[in-house]
Amino acid sequence: MHLSFVCLAKPVLHGYFRSSCSWRVRIAFALKGIEYDQVPVNLIKDGGQQLTEQYKTLNPMQQVPALEIDGVILSQSLAVIQYIDETRPGPRLLPVDPKKRAQVRMISDVIASGIQPLQNLHVIQKIGAEKVQWAQHFINRGFQALEPILKQTAGKYCVGDEISMADICLVPQVYNAERFKVDVGQYPTIQRLNQTLLEIEAFKVSHPSCQPDTPADLRT
Repeated sequence: MHLSFVCLAKPVLHGYFRSSCSWRVRIAFALKGIEYDQVPVNLIKDGGQQLTEQYKTLNPMQQVPALEIDGVILSQSLAVIQYIDETRPGPRLLPVDPKKRAQVRMISDVIASGIQPLQNLHVIQKIGAEKVQWAQHFINRGFQALEPILKQTAGKYCVGDEISMADICLVPQVYNAERFKVDVGQYPTIQRLNQTLLEIEAFKVSHPSCQPDTPADLRT
């Protein structure tokens, strides 16, 4: 059951336009129809604005996103998404059925724990000249595991025919794969799901190409 909140202020999302984790939260807000404010945190400028002492008070991991909501500060995108789902009305982001809910969490964790962190900016910066090959290797490794899982769980979307947290995780990860020139066509289920989801308004309005901090040359 969803709890009722009397919110005096809109949630404030501290994020970066191209951050997968920030994008996940933007998708969740869009699916739920929740208005929020954004405070850009440029991961490149000035050596990385996430590394300032001021931002560290919001997120001690010095990563994005950080979300101010209901008088608390939350980080880690999956925790944020689940909090939003548990406290706000609108379409469910985790299924009622325990088996499907576990599948959603499994797929989300494969992406959020097993694939995406290996292309995080602070990791890529340490790799140096081999960063593209590094990213391609670990994305392909993850997608080789994810493709057969999705073949078993997918209907129209990642788990059955309802959009869930798994879909929220999938689309930003495919975007990353394409940035690093991974041939997503090798993974037909992943490719089909991504193409379907990108036609949905919540995924369009939250896209990195149209955020307040999107550079002019990347806007569409």
